[in-house]
Amino acid sequence: MTSGGSVGGVNEGSMRPRGFLGAGQRLSRAMSRCVLEPRPPGKRWMVAGLGNPGLPGTRHSVGMAVLGQLARRLGVAESWTRDRHCAADLALAPLGDAQLVLLRPRRLMNANGRSVARAAELFGLTAEEVYLVHDELDKPLGRLALKLGGSARGHNGVRSCISCLNSNAMPRLRVGIGRPTHPEAVQAHVLGCFSPAEQELLPLLLDRATDLILDHIRERSQGPSLGP
Repeated sequence: MTSGGSVGGVNEGSMRPRGFLGAGQRLSRAMSRCVLEPRPPGKRWMVAGLGNPGLPGTRHSVGMAVLGQLARRLGVAESWTRDRHCAADLALAPLGDAQLVLLRPRRLMNANGRSVARAAELFGLTAEEVYLVHDELDKPLGRLALKLGGSARGHNGVRSCISCLNSNAMPRLRVGIGRPTHPEAVQAHVLGCFSPAEQELLPLLLDRATDLILDHIRERSQGPSLGP
């Protein structure tokens, strides 16, 4: 499982104007249904839902399911547009004075970081301004945790993002999917679809995940510190 590319050492002050102009120029060509408005005066953040394209109903792609709920909450569920520069689906949404860039990679999980890093470069974002949403084996279904940076903890999508962004500072929303009893069942569990009983829990879980990440972004948009 490999990854590549780098957006390391990004300076927010020097990168942002160039990144914003590049994003406006490229997305105006690549996004037929989404036009970048002038940037709002507040912060800009990106939220990336990690997963495997074409497998949206699996436990491993629960991060993409959270992004779908986030888009519905923000009123941009019909605004997803494929961008070939990032190899991802993108949607833009306002959040108060801030702007959110929602991203669903169209590369496999172990190469998600290439899409995330490319979008971060286009929009002039540092690693600290990029949220990752992903599945977590070591938490039961229904448990959520917001982790502020750190190691990949064995998650290949996160490992790819760390490598491509050349940083481990990204905040991460970890969505519990539970670990099976037998180690040999882990791969089938992760790549499998949620059971009917689990699917009944998903709507509430996705709502709670959306609340958690929006509240955290609102708090950070109001001040300079990275709070818990």
